[in-house]
Amino acid sequence: MSEVALSLSGLTVSFASERGRVRAVDDVGFDLVRGETLGLVGESGCGKSVTSLSLLRLLDPDVARIERGEARLGDVELLSMGERELSRIRGARVAMIFQEPMTSLNPVYTVGAQIDEAIRLHRRVSRRQARARTIELLSRVKIPAPEARADAYPHELSGGMRQRVMIAMALACDPEVLIADEPTTALDVTIQAEILELLGELQRAMGMAILLVTHDLGVVAEVASRVVVMYAGRVVERGPVDALFAQPLHPYTAGLFRSIPPVGASRDGGARRKLPTIEGVVPSLRELPRGCRFEPRCPARQARCAAEEPSLEARGDRDVRCHFPLA
Repeated sequence: MSEVALSLSGLTVSFASERGRVRAVDDVGFDLVRGETLGLVGESGCGKSVTSLSLLRLLDPDVARIERGEARLGDVELLSMGERELSRIRGARVAMIFQEPMTSLNPVYTVGAQIDEAIRLHRRVSRRQARARTIELLSRVKIPAPEARADAYPHELSGGMRQRVMIAMALACDPEVLIADEPTTALDVTIQAEILELLGELQRAMGMAILLVTHDLGVVAEVASRVVVMYAGRVVERGPVDALFAQPLHPYTAGLFRSIPPVGASRDGGARRKLPTIEGVVPSLRELPRGCRFEPRCPARQARCAAEEPSLEARGDRDVRCHFPLA
């Protein structure tokens, strides 16, 4: 059997609001296998970033509360351990790449100094050894002239270079798990492809597991082996990428796939094609439907859907939260 690097179950996270607490993530779970890339997808506001940030407890405790759940990394449980213990795991056994490196890197320190700090925080090494490791990492993520780039400030680097610096920093201590939260969103298409290819090369070399958080199904199809689809804080479908793309079981997943522009097919007989859309809007977390959360937008809804929320049930090699799956 494949070795599970990270196992999440029952994660429920709420936020304070003027009307009381609202659940942004509700009973979310998945297993991340060593060496694989697992895609976590859904529309903005579905809870995917909250899920990823919760794994390392990076949410503001003044407004966010992890109500329940368990996240096991080998022999340790991340959600209940003390902050001092967790600080030894963040960046060492589990690392994270954020969406916008310009807001994640400190503008007043060189990129080399920031990578050095990440290394010395978890490894007992001298400044000289940390510097040598930094140069090695910058070279590994294919930054040209790494010795010179180490002394550059973030604003002196392009967006693609800054993202490579973030990857180098995340890999500083050879983590078992890498969480990549929309790592290519702010980059142009060519640079996106380079970053994804780089992550794949590093993953194969290091054997680490990657949790890829994204709204881009094209990226998921290219690099992930399994995918978890979220909607309004819930997991609605999960399973192998090939099977999910060939025949989605949940109407929401099918709607997402229909909205992907076909390659080279923007025109039909001289007229622009109109892409299918999912009618309606994502429900407010303060006023969720009584039954299925997707029911108000679902083209296949029936009376039972409005009255009873479906459970997440196994169907072959997949799990789906739907009373009337599509296949």
